[in-house]
Amino acid sequence: MNSTPHGRNTSGTSPGPVTAAGSDAARGQETPRSPLFAEIQVTELDLEAPDGAVLSFGPAPGGGPAVRSGDVYALVRLRGRPVATVMCRVPPGKAPADAVAAAARAALASSEPPASRGAPGDHPPGSDRPRPGPAATTEPGTSRTPGNRPPGSDRQRPASAATTEPGTSRTPGDRPPGRPGPAATTEPRTSRASVVVATRERADQLARALDSLLEQDHPDFEIVVVDNAPATSATQDLVEHKYAERVRYVREPVPGLAVAHNRGIAVADGAVVAFTDDDVVADPHWLTALTAPFAADPGLGCATGLILPARLRTPAQILLESHGGFAKGFEARLYDPARPPADEPLFPFTAGSFGSGANMAFRATALRDIGGFDPATGTGTPARGGDDLYAFVSVLAAGHRLRYTPDALVWHHHRETWQDLRNQAYGYGAGLTAYLTALLVRRPALLPALLRKLPRGLAHARTITAHREAAGSAVPGAHGVQDHPWPRRLSRLERRGMLAGPVGYARARVRVRGVALPWERRGEK
Repeated sequence: MNSTPHGRNTSGTSPGPVTAAGSDAARGQETPRSPLFAEIQVTELDLEAPDGAVLSFGPAPGGGPAVRSGDVYALVRLRGRPVATVMCRVPPGKAPADAVAAAARAALASSEPPASRGAPGDHPPGSDRPRPGPAATTEPGTSRTPGNRPPGSDRQRPASAATTEPGTSRTPGDRPPGRPGPAATTEPRTSRASVVVATRERADQLARALDSLLEQDHPDFEIVVVDNAPATSATQDLVEHKYAERVRYVREPVPGLAVAHNRGIAVADGAVVAFTDDDVVADPHWLTALTAPFAADPGLGCATGLILPARLRTPAQILLESHGGFAKGFEARLYDPARPPADEPLFPFTAGSFGSGANMAFRATALRDIGGFDPATGTGTPARGGDDLYAFVSVLAAGHRLRYTPDALVWHHHRETWQDLRNQAYGYGAGLTAYLTALLVRRPALLPALLRKLPRGLAHARTITAHREAAGSAVPGAHGVQDHPWPRRLSRLERRGMLAGPVGYARARVRVRGVALPWERRGEK
């Protein structure tokens, strides 16, 4: 998975370790030990209004035990809809819900009212910001209250999209006194969707992800697991024994995330194909929120969503999130190649600002028309990443629009160890330049635009990979913020990866030479 303005890769098909910078003992000594990197509890809080009552509070899904005193990172929802993240400290003896609610109310009071964000599709194509609309016709975030049917159930969802109210409590269907009922909606009916999860030898994590996907409130979808170059039968056994008839299993023998995703595209039967990773927990409304914009906008080729950390227990997890994480903020945004955004001078080449591979969906016809993902990019190849970034830019270059919709939420389990973080830092840099190389090789018409923006792009890359000593006050992972520490050795690894990316891409192209797109092999398993 890639993310942030220069790309992030944390997908289920793992790259090899970075071994060029010293012994394991030396690497262990690099791990930060300051109080800045003490464990941070990840929670979610749902409020009735920006200054209203607490509707629910607790740890993030899969995030850990009951919240206690100490540092807390919280997703703030308004009646189920994700609107902000806050950091605070819960003093000993104080109720955690009260402390976090106070911090959330203060943060919301100083910002634009998030309730003004319209529902997916309620603003016209071409507008960068949603206009105020009817009250949450498709409210997301039914966290902890699934009440949802698995794929294949013949229970139909009524026309009103807000039939299951989100996040009001841990008991579905209840509405607090005075809370209005669901608003009527005239949005187009959601098309059938396919969810593709590529994985390799991580059956335990995959099971957690599949459990959350089977609780989606989308009315018509399938789940496809692509087992990428498996060494054992663990993934196949899991899917066929625990999820028989509910999840489809497909084997892809050629290693590489992009190749695995292409196989998923070939067998998927949905009009929209969504992708997520095996190390996430999807909010029950994730798929509905991610796919709704396609029904509202026929010109939309891609949609992305919000990714938040499920745990911040180790220094490596905190550093990763502090370096930019995967979140892109809480404002819906439309990227239109016919109207390049004025505040994105490097558009469309800073593709990491559009979204990340663990939370993306494409119109199936648009994705197949651009040739799918470049098989020489992605985790599991010498390129180390860039597969999602390449697809984002290719869809835009083909004239389609791309929408970021923060209502579509997944919780990502970051890797925990220092060595994992070193591998990721190197992969971040390599994936960025590999994807740019792929664009030049496969879409040479973009070369003039890339050359015009190259000086500013190099300055941007230098800024986002720079070593930083002091910490700022921003919430870890805050979009567009670069004021948290980034150790010198990780900065060097990231830049070393940027130098290696084009060579890695060239090596990967040699490896996949002769690997045809699997569209013609549709139905092979």
